[in-house]
Amino acid sequence: MKNDTAVSALNALSHESRLAAFRALVQAGPDGLAVGELREQIDIPPATLTAHLNVLRTAGLVDDEREGRVIRVRANYKHMNALIAYLTENCCAGAADCGPDASCKPKKTGARK
Repeated sequence: MKNDTAVSALNALSHESRLAAFRALVQAGPDGLAVGELREQIDIPPATLTAHLNVLRTAGLVDDEREGRVIRVRANYKHMNALIAYLTENCCAGAADCGPDASCKPKKTGARK
């Protein structure tokens, strides 16, 4: 990961509502959440959530998909794991026993396309 990519992702997560939205999506797993479900969970106005999701999307942290009349938003685990790896790549001077145990690999559930 390049520095500017990491800075973009960290900047996107530096707002309380965006961090709450991203954490809710990570917790939701690979099926993600419909935008309306996410809005109810973190309790912010629709227009505000849209703006925050645009920042997270631009940073590569979330993806969305239209399912009929619903837009489903999912955490981009690959990008999240790349950011974590970037932040910890030289942890403890490269000691093998330092850093996160494993990257996040959610089990596939539901009908993700």
